[in-house]
Amino acid sequence: MFTRTKLAALAFVAMTLYSIGAAQALVSIDVTEGEARPLPIAIPFFSGQVRDDQIAAQIADVVRADLASSGLFAPIDRAAYIEQTLGVSTMPRFQDWRTIGAEALVTGSVTREQGDRLKVEFRLWDPLQEQQVVGQQFYTTPENWRRVAHIVADAIYERLTGETGYFDTRIVFVGESGPKNARVKRLAIMDQDGANLTYLTNGGNLVLTPRFSPAGQMLTYMSYEGAQPQVYLLDIETGRRELLGNFNNMTFAPRFSPDGSRVAMSLEEGGNANIFAMDLRSRKMQRLTNSGAIDTAPSYSPDGSRIVFESDRGGTQQLYVMGADGSNPTRISFGDGRYSTPVWSPRGDLIAFTKQSQGRFAIGVMRPDGTGERILTSGYHNEGPTWAPNGRVLAFFRESGGPQGGPGIYTVDITGRNERKLDIATLASDPAWSPRR
Repeated sequence: MFTRTKLAALAFVAMTLYSIGAAQALVSIDVTEGEARPLPIAIPFFSGQVRDDQIAAQIADVVRADLASSGLFAPIDRAAYIEQTLGVSTMPRFQDWRTIGAEALVTGSVTREQGDRLKVEFRLWDPLQEQQVVGQQFYTTPENWRRVAHIVADAIYERLTGETGYFDTRIVFVGESGPKNARVKRLAIMDQDGANLTYLTNGGNLVLTPRFSPAGQMLTYMSYEGAQPQVYLLDIETGRRELLGNFNNMTFAPRFSPDGSRVAMSLEEGGNANIFAMDLRSRKMQRLTNSGAIDTAPSYSPDGSRIVFESDRGGTQQLYVMGADGSNPTRISFGDGRYSTPVWSPRGDLIAFTKQSQGRFAIGVMRPDGTGERILTSGYHNEGPTWAPNGRVLAFFRESGGPQGGPGIYTVDITGRNERKLDIATLASDPAWSPRR
Protein backbone atom coordinates (compact mmCIF):
# COMPACT_ATOMS: atom_id res chain seq x y z
CA MET A 1 0.00 0.00 0.00
CA PHE A 2 1.23 3.44 -0.88
CA THR A 3 0.93 6.11 1.82
CA ARG A 4 0.87 9.67 0.58
CA THR A 5 3.38 11.99 2.22
CA LYS A 6 1.27 14.60 3.91
CA LEU A 7 2.23 18.23 3.90
CA ALA A 8 2.30 18.14 7.69
CA ALA A 9 4.84 15.33 7.61
CA LEU A 10 7.19 17.61 5.75
CA ALA A 11 7.27 19.75 8.89
CA PHE A 12 7.52 23.04 7.06
CA VAL A 13 7.67 24.85 10.41
CA ALA A 14 9.34 27.88 8.87
CA MET A 15 9.16 29.47 5.46
CA THR A 16 10.89 32.81 5.16
CA LEU A 17 10.66 34.85 1.99
CA TYR A 18 12.86 37.73 0.97
CA SER A 19 11.90 39.40 -2.26
CA ILE A 20 12.15 42.45 -4.41
CA GLY A 21 9.55 43.62 -6.85
CA ALA A 22 7.06 41.10 -5.42
CA ALA A 23 5.25 39.22 -8.21
CA GLN A 24 6.99 40.76 -11.21
CA ALA A 25 9.10 38.26 -13.13
CA LEU A 26 12.86 38.81 -13.06
CA VAL A 27 13.28 38.05 -16.74
CA SER A 28 10.57 38.25 -19.37
CA ILE A 29 10.16 34.75 -20.81
CA ASP A 30 7.64 34.39 -23.61
CA VAL A 31 5.72 31.25 -22.68
CA THR A 32 3.27 31.33 -25.57
CA GLU A 33 5.47 31.45 -28.64
CA GLY A 34 7.21 28.45 -30.14
CA GLU A 35 10.70 29.96 -30.19
CA ALA A 36 11.29 30.84 -26.54
CA ARG A 37 14.96 31.31 -25.63
CA PRO A 38 15.84 29.20 -22.59
CA LEU A 39 17.13 31.36 -19.74
CA PRO A 40 20.78 30.63 -18.80
CA ILE A 41 20.77 29.77 -15.09
CA ALA A 42 23.55 28.65 -12.75
CA ILE A 43 22.74 26.14 -10.01
CA PRO A 44 25.85 25.22 -8.00
CA PHE A 45 25.75 22.32 -5.58
CA PHE A 46 24.12 23.37 -2.32
CA SER A 47 26.47 23.51 0.64
CA GLY A 48 26.01 21.02 3.47
CA GLN A 49 27.54 19.61 6.59
CA VAL A 50 29.69 16.52 6.11
CA ARG A 51 26.88 14.04 6.77
CA ASP A 52 24.52 15.97 4.48
CA ASP A 53 26.81 16.70 1.54
CA GLN A 54 25.15 14.04 -0.58
CA ILE A 55 21.60 15.25 0.12
CA ALA A 56 22.69 18.84 -0.57
CA ALA A 57 24.11 17.81 -3.95
CA GLN A 58 21.04 15.73 -4.79
CA ILE A 59 18.66 18.59 -4.04
CA ALA A 60 20.60 20.89 -6.37
CA ASP A 61 20.58 18.22 -9.08
CA VAL A 62 16.80 17.71 -8.85
CA VAL A 63 16.21 21.48 -9.00
CA ARG A 64 18.48 21.64 -12.03
CA ALA A 65 16.73 18.71 -13.75
CA ASP A 66 13.25 20.12 -13.06
CA LEU A 67 14.03 23.52 -14.53
CA ALA A 68 15.81 22.03 -17.54
CA SER A 69 12.89 19.69 -18.23
CA SER A 70 10.55 22.66 -18.69
CA GLY A 71 12.50 23.79 -21.76
CA LEU A 72 12.46 27.36 -20.43
CA PHE A 73 15.82 27.18 -18.66
CA ALA A 74 19.33 26.27 -19.78
CA PRO A 75 21.42 25.25 -16.75
CA ILE A 76 25.06 26.23 -17.25
CA ASP A 77 27.68 23.49 -17.04
CA ARG A 78 29.18 23.56 -13.55
CA ALA A 79 32.65 23.11 -15.04
CA ALA A 80 32.34 26.66 -16.41
CA TYR A 81 31.85 28.23 -12.99
CA ILE A 82 34.53 30.73 -11.96
CA GLU A 83 33.36 31.15 -8.38
CA GLN A 84 33.43 27.60 -7.02
CA THR A 85 32.78 28.07 -3.29
CA LEU A 86 29.57 29.92 -2.56
CA GLY A 87 27.55 29.84 0.66
CA VAL A 88 23.85 30.65 0.83
CA SER A 89 24.52 33.68 3.06
CA THR A 90 27.45 34.94 1.00
CA MET A 91 27.07 37.72 -1.55
CA PRO A 92 28.04 36.20 -4.92
CA ARG A 93 30.80 37.72 -7.05
CA PHE A 94 28.29 38.81 -9.66
CA GLN A 95 30.89 39.66 -12.29
CA ASP A 96 32.04 36.01 -12.28
CA TRP A 97 28.51 34.86 -13.06
CA ARG A 98 27.90 37.48 -15.73
CA THR A 99 31.15 36.41 -17.40
CA ILE A 100 29.80 32.90 -17.99
CA GLY A 101 26.45 34.23 -19.21
CA ALA A 102 24.31 33.44 -16.16
CA GLU A 103 21.12 35.53 -16.08
CA ALA A 104 19.96 33.87 -12.87
CA LEU A 105 21.84 32.20 -10.02
CA VAL A 106 20.59 29.81 -7.33
CA THR A 107 22.51 29.18 -4.11
CA GLY A 108 21.47 26.89 -1.29
CA SER A 109 22.43 25.05 1.84
CA VAL A 110 21.35 22.01 3.85
CA THR A 111 21.97 21.86 7.60
CA ARG A 112 20.98 19.35 10.25
CA GLU A 113 18.83 20.75 13.06
CA GLN A 114 17.79 19.41 16.45
CA GLY A 115 15.57 16.34 16.21
CA ASP A 116 17.30 15.21 13.00
CA ARG A 117 15.39 17.72 10.89
CA LEU A 118 16.89 19.22 7.79
CA LYS A 119 16.91 22.94 7.18
CA VAL A 120 16.92 23.57 3.42
CA GLU A 121 17.52 27.15 2.34
CA PHE A 122 17.92 28.67 -1.07
CA ARG A 123 18.30 32.10 -2.64
CA LEU A 124 17.69 33.26 -6.19
CA TRP A 125 19.96 36.05 -7.44
CA ASP A 126 19.91 38.39 -10.42
CA PRO A 127 23.57 38.73 -11.52
CA LEU A 128 22.71 41.54 -13.94
CA GLN A 129 21.06 43.74 -11.31
CA GLU A 130 23.34 42.38 -8.54
CA GLN A 131 20.52 41.71 -6.13
CA GLN A 132 18.61 38.92 -4.46
CA VAL A 133 15.25 38.13 -5.96
CA VAL A 134 13.73 35.65 -3.52
CA GLY A 135 14.80 33.36 -0.70
CA GLN A 136 13.03 30.61 1.20
CA GLN A 137 13.83 28.10 3.88
CA PHE A 138 12.13 24.85 4.85
CA TYR A 139 12.42 22.37 7.69
CA THR A 140 11.69 18.75 6.86
CA THR A 141 12.74 15.16 7.50
CA PRO A 142 15.69 13.69 5.57
CA GLU A 143 13.54 11.23 3.60
CA ASN A 144 11.54 14.11 2.10
CA TRP A 145 14.52 15.86 0.51
CA ARG A 146 13.33 15.12 -3.04
CA ARG A 147 9.95 16.74 -2.52
CA VAL A 148 11.62 19.83 -1.03
CA ALA A 149 13.76 20.01 -4.18
CA HIS A 150 10.61 20.05 -6.33
CA ILE A 151 9.13 22.81 -4.16
CA VAL A 152 12.32 24.86 -4.55
CA ALA A 153 12.17 24.37 -8.33
CA ASP A 154 8.53 25.50 -8.34
CA ALA A 155 9.43 28.66 -6.42
CA ILE A 156 12.20 29.52 -8.91
CA TYR A 157 10.01 28.73 -11.92
CA GLU A 158 7.19 30.89 -10.60
CA ARG A 159 9.44 33.84 -9.78
CA LEU A 160 11.18 33.83 -13.14
CA THR A 161 8.23 33.08 -15.44
CA GLY A 162 5.26 34.51 -13.56
CA GLU A 163 3.46 31.18 -14.02
CA THR A 164 2.49 28.53 -11.48
CA GLY A 165 5.00 25.71 -11.11
CA TYR A 166 4.18 22.05 -11.63
CA PHE A 167 7.18 20.12 -10.30
CA ASP A 168 5.69 19.19 -6.92
CA THR A 169 3.15 16.89 -8.56
CA ARG A 170 2.64 13.22 -9.32
CA ILE A 171 1.42 11.14 -12.25
CA VAL A 172 -0.76 8.06 -11.93
CA PHE A 173 -0.66 5.63 -14.84
CA VAL A 174 -1.02 2.01 -15.92
CA GLY A 175 2.25 0.15 -15.43
CA GLU A 176 2.60 -2.70 -17.92
CA SER A 177 4.80 -5.79 -17.90
CA GLY A 178 5.05 -9.13 -19.67
CA PRO A 179 4.68 -10.10 -23.35
CA LYS A 180 2.50 -8.07 -25.67
CA ASN A 181 -0.18 -10.75 -25.90
CA ALA A 182 -0.41 -11.22 -22.12
CA ARG A 183 0.31 -7.86 -20.50
CA VAL A 184 -0.09 -7.45 -16.76
CA LYS A 185 -1.48 -3.99 -16.04
CA ARG A 186 -1.27 -2.37 -12.61
CA LEU A 187 -2.09 1.06 -11.29
CA ALA A 188 1.13 2.89 -10.51
CA ILE A 189 2.06 6.33 -9.21
CA MET A 190 5.29 8.34 -9.40
CA ASP A 191 6.64 11.85 -9.06
CA GLN A 192 6.25 13.90 -12.25
CA ASP A 193 9.90 13.26 -13.11
CA GLY A 194 9.55 9.45 -12.91
CA ALA A 195 11.03 9.01 -9.42
CA ASN A 196 9.44 7.21 -6.46
CA LEU A 197 7.54 4.66 -8.54
CA THR A 198 4.98 2.75 -6.43
CA TYR A 199 2.34 0.22 -7.49
CA LEU A 200 -1.19 0.63 -6.19
CA THR A 201 -2.72 -2.64 -7.43
CA ASN A 202 -1.27 -6.14 -7.72
CA GLY A 203 -2.00 -6.87 -11.37
CA GLY A 204 -4.62 -9.53 -10.67
CA ASN A 205 -7.15 -7.60 -12.77
CA LEU A 206 -6.80 -5.39 -15.82
CA VAL A 207 -7.07 -1.69 -14.93
CA LEU A 208 -7.56 1.34 -17.18
CA THR A 209 -8.17 5.13 -17.14
CA PRO A 210 -7.01 6.19 -13.65
CA ARG A 211 -7.96 9.79 -12.83
CA PHE A 212 -7.17 12.02 -9.83
CA SER A 213 -9.70 13.80 -7.66
CA PRO A 214 -9.23 17.59 -7.38
CA ALA A 215 -7.65 17.15 -3.94
CA GLY A 216 -5.23 14.53 -5.27
CA GLN A 217 -6.00 11.93 -2.60
CA MET A 218 -8.59 9.83 -4.44
CA LEU A 219 -8.46 8.02 -7.76
CA THR A 220 -11.25 6.75 -9.93
CA TYR A 221 -10.51 4.05 -12.51
CA MET A 222 -11.98 1.10 -14.38
CA SER A 223 -11.15 -2.47 -13.41
CA TYR A 224 -11.95 -5.75 -15.17
CA GLU A 225 -12.95 -7.85 -12.21
CA GLY A 226 -16.07 -9.83 -11.55
CA ALA A 227 -18.58 -10.34 -14.32
CA GLN A 228 -17.85 -7.09 -16.17
CA PRO A 229 -15.74 -3.93 -16.05
CA GLN A 230 -16.78 -1.45 -13.38
CA VAL A 231 -15.65 1.92 -12.00
CA TYR A 232 -13.90 2.03 -8.63
CA LEU A 233 -12.65 4.62 -6.16
CA LEU A 234 -9.28 4.27 -4.44
CA ASP A 235 -7.90 6.33 -1.54
CA ILE A 236 -4.17 6.41 -2.26
CA GLU A 237 -3.37 7.44 1.31
CA THR A 238 -5.18 4.61 3.09
CA GLY A 239 -5.49 2.05 0.29
CA ARG A 240 -9.26 1.83 0.84
CA ARG A 241 -11.11 0.83 -2.34
CA GLU A 242 -14.80 0.73 -3.19
CA LEU A 243 -17.02 -0.09 -6.15
CA LEU A 244 -18.73 3.02 -7.52
CA GLY A 245 -22.22 1.59 -7.90
CA ASN A 246 -23.26 -1.96 -8.73
CA PHE A 247 -24.66 -1.77 -12.25
CA ASN A 248 -25.92 -4.55 -14.51
CA ASN A 249 -23.88 -3.20 -17.42
CA MET A 250 -20.30 -2.05 -17.95
CA THR A 251 -19.24 1.35 -16.60
CA PHE A 252 -16.06 3.01 -17.86
CA ALA A 253 -14.15 6.26 -18.60
CA PRO A 254 -14.70 7.95 -15.21
CA ARG A 255 -13.60 11.47 -14.27
CA PHE A 256 -14.17 13.70 -11.24
CA SER A 257 -15.96 17.03 -11.37
CA PRO A 258 -13.78 20.04 -10.44
CA ASP A 259 -15.27 20.22 -6.92
CA GLY A 260 -14.86 16.49 -6.37
CA SER A 261 -18.54 15.95 -5.59
CA ARG A 262 -19.38 13.92 -8.69
CA VAL A 263 -17.92 11.38 -11.09
CA ALA A 264 -18.99 11.44 -14.72
CA MET A 265 -18.72 8.12 -16.56
CA SER A 266 -20.12 6.06 -19.40
CA LEU A 267 -22.69 3.30 -18.88
CA GLU A 268 -23.11 0.65 -21.56
CA GLU A 269 -26.71 0.04 -22.63
CA GLY A 270 -27.53 -2.52 -25.30
CA GLY A 271 -24.45 -1.89 -27.39
CA ASN A 272 -24.58 1.87 -26.92
CA ALA A 273 -23.04 3.98 -24.18
CA ASN A 274 -24.35 7.13 -22.55
CA ILE A 275 -22.81 9.52 -20.06
CA PHE A 276 -24.06 9.73 -16.48
CA ALA A 277 -22.90 11.67 -13.44
CA MET A 278 -22.97 10.16 -9.95
CA ASP A 279 -23.28 12.31 -6.85
CA LEU A 280 -20.72 10.81 -4.47
CA ARG A 281 -22.71 11.65 -1.35
CA SER A 282 -26.15 10.43 -2.35
CA ARG A 283 -24.88 7.92 -4.96
CA LYS A 284 -27.68 9.04 -7.24
CA MET A 285 -27.10 8.88 -11.00
CA GLN A 286 -28.06 11.65 -13.41
CA ARG A 287 -28.33 10.83 -17.11
CA LEU A 288 -26.51 13.42 -19.23
CA THR A 289 -26.82 11.96 -22.74
CA ASN A 290 -29.48 9.81 -24.36
CA SER A 291 -28.33 8.88 -27.83
CA GLY A 292 -28.18 5.65 -29.80
CA ALA A 293 -24.41 6.05 -30.08
CA ILE A 294 -21.28 5.62 -27.99
CA ASP A 295 -20.84 8.72 -25.83
CA THR A 296 -17.78 8.51 -23.62
CA ALA A 297 -14.64 10.16 -22.20
CA PRO A 298 -16.35 13.06 -20.37
CA SER A 299 -14.15 15.87 -19.02
CA TYR A 300 -15.42 18.86 -17.05
CA SER A 301 -14.47 22.47 -17.69
CA PRO A 302 -12.53 23.98 -14.74
CA ASP A 303 -15.60 25.87 -13.51
CA GLY A 304 -17.74 22.72 -13.71
CA SER A 305 -20.33 24.31 -15.99
CA ARG A 306 -19.61 22.27 -19.15
CA ILE A 307 -18.42 18.84 -20.26
CA VAL A 308 -16.47 17.88 -23.35
CA PHE A 309 -16.88 14.29 -24.57
CA GLU A 310 -16.41 12.07 -27.59
CA SER A 311 -19.26 10.53 -29.55
CA ASP A 312 -19.86 8.70 -32.81
CA ARG A 313 -23.45 10.00 -33.03
CA GLY A 314 -22.53 11.73 -36.29
CA GLY A 315 -21.02 8.58 -37.82
CA THR A 316 -17.41 8.99 -36.69
CA GLN A 317 -15.68 9.76 -33.39
CA GLN A 318 -15.88 13.52 -32.83
CA LEU A 319 -15.77 15.94 -29.91
CA TYR A 320 -18.84 17.60 -28.42
CA VAL A 321 -19.39 20.13 -25.64
CA MET A 322 -22.55 20.19 -23.51
CA GLY A 323 -23.74 21.76 -20.29
CA ALA A 324 -22.83 19.89 -17.11
CA ASP A 325 -26.52 18.90 -16.92
CA GLY A 326 -26.40 17.42 -20.44
CA SER A 327 -28.00 20.41 -22.15
CA ASN A 328 -27.22 21.69 -25.66
CA PRO A 329 -24.62 19.18 -26.94
CA THR A 330 -22.67 20.86 -29.73
CA ARG A 331 -20.05 19.35 -32.03
CA ILE A 332 -16.72 21.20 -31.97
CA SER A 333 -14.33 19.03 -34.06
CA PHE A 334 -14.53 19.18 -37.86
CA GLY A 335 -11.06 18.26 -39.13
CA ASP A 336 -10.19 15.17 -41.13
CA GLY A 337 -9.99 12.02 -39.03
CA ARG A 338 -11.36 10.82 -35.70
CA TYR A 339 -11.10 12.65 -32.38
CA SER A 340 -11.04 11.07 -28.92
CA THR A 341 -9.88 11.31 -25.27
CA PRO A 342 -10.67 15.03 -24.81
CA VAL A 343 -9.53 16.73 -21.61
CA TRP A 344 -10.15 20.33 -20.59
CA SER A 345 -7.17 22.50 -19.66
CA PRO A 346 -6.98 23.68 -16.02
CA ARG A 347 -6.87 27.19 -17.46
CA GLY A 348 -10.12 26.62 -19.33
CA ASP A 349 -8.78 28.02 -22.59
CA LEU A 350 -7.98 24.79 -24.47
CA ILE A 351 -9.14 21.21 -24.90
CA ALA A 352 -6.51 18.55 -25.61
CA PHE A 353 -7.37 15.48 -27.67
CA THR A 354 -6.12 12.46 -29.58
CA LYS A 355 -6.61 12.58 -33.35
CA GLN A 356 -6.35 9.61 -35.68
CA SER A 357 -5.87 10.40 -39.35
CA GLN A 358 -4.12 8.66 -42.25
CA GLY A 359 -2.76 5.91 -40.05
CA ARG A 360 -1.14 8.24 -37.53
CA PHE A 361 -2.10 9.29 -34.02
CA ALA A 362 -1.60 12.89 -32.97
CA ILE A 363 -1.93 14.90 -29.77
CA GLY A 364 -3.49 18.31 -30.34
CA VAL A 365 -5.34 21.18 -28.74
CA MET A 366 -8.25 23.40 -29.75
CA ARG A 367 -10.32 26.12 -28.16
CA PRO A 368 -13.58 25.05 -26.46
CA ASP A 369 -15.54 26.34 -29.45
CA GLY A 370 -13.49 24.15 -31.81
CA THR A 371 -11.40 26.93 -33.35
CA GLY A 372 -7.61 27.16 -33.35
CA GLU A 373 -6.85 23.47 -33.72
CA ARG A 374 -3.10 22.77 -33.46
CA ILE A 375 -1.26 19.45 -33.58
CA LEU A 376 1.54 19.30 -31.01
CA THR A 377 3.03 15.92 -31.86
CA SER A 378 2.19 12.90 -34.00
CA GLY A 379 3.55 9.40 -34.48
CA TYR A 380 2.86 5.72 -34.76
CA HIS A 381 0.51 5.65 -31.78
CA ASN A 382 0.11 8.63 -29.46
CA GLU A 383 -2.86 8.73 -27.12
CA GLY A 384 -4.35 9.91 -23.85
CA PRO A 385 -3.27 13.51 -23.16
CA THR A 386 -3.33 14.84 -19.60
CA TRP A 387 -2.61 18.38 -18.42
CA ALA A 388 -0.03 19.54 -15.88
CA PRO A 389 -1.92 21.58 -13.27
CA ASN A 390 -0.61 24.89 -14.65
CA GLY A 391 -1.98 24.17 -18.15
CA ARG A 392 1.46 24.67 -19.68
CA VAL A 393 2.55 21.05 -20.35
CA LEU A 394 0.83 17.89 -21.55
CA ALA A 395 1.73 14.28 -20.84
CA PHE A 396 0.61 11.43 -23.10
CA PHE A 397 1.65 7.89 -23.95
CA ARG A 398 3.25 6.59 -27.12
CA GLU A 399 3.26 2.95 -28.19
CA SER A 400 6.42 1.82 -29.96
CA GLY A 401 6.14 -0.80 -32.71
CA GLY A 402 7.76 -4.18 -33.15
CA PRO A 403 7.68 -7.37 -31.07
CA GLN A 404 9.67 -5.76 -28.25
CA GLY A 405 7.73 -2.50 -28.35
CA GLY A 406 5.58 -1.07 -25.63
CA PRO A 407 4.12 2.15 -24.28
CA GLY A 408 6.03 4.99 -22.63
CA ILE A 409 4.98 8.35 -21.22
CA TYR A 410 6.09 11.57 -22.91
CA THR A 411 5.59 15.27 -22.18
CA VAL A 412 5.31 18.19 -24.58
CA ASP A 413 4.85 21.94 -24.18
CA ILE A 414 1.59 23.47 -25.45
CA THR A 415 3.65 25.19 -28.15
CA GLY A 416 4.70 21.77 -29.47
CA ARG A 417 8.27 22.29 -28.24
CA ASN A 418 10.34 20.32 -25.76
CA GLU A 419 8.98 16.83 -26.34
CA ARG A 420 10.71 14.33 -24.05
CA LYS A 421 10.26 10.80 -22.74
CA LEU A 422 10.03 10.23 -18.99
CA ASP A 423 12.53 7.77 -17.53
CA ILE A 424 10.26 5.17 -15.91
CA ALA A 425 11.28 1.74 -14.68
CA THR A 426 8.37 0.02 -16.46
CA LEU A 427 6.25 0.21 -19.57
CA ALA A 428 3.65 2.90 -18.95
CA SER A 429 0.35 4.02 -20.49
CA ASP A 430 -2.74 6.11 -19.75
CA PRO A 431 -1.20 8.83 -17.55
CA ALA A 432 -3.13 11.32 -15.42
CA TRP A 433 -1.42 14.33 -13.85
CA SER A 434 -2.18 15.23 -10.25
CA PRO A 435 -3.03 18.68 -8.90
CA ARG A 436 -0.31 20.61 -7.07
CA ARG A 437 0.29 18.97 -3.71
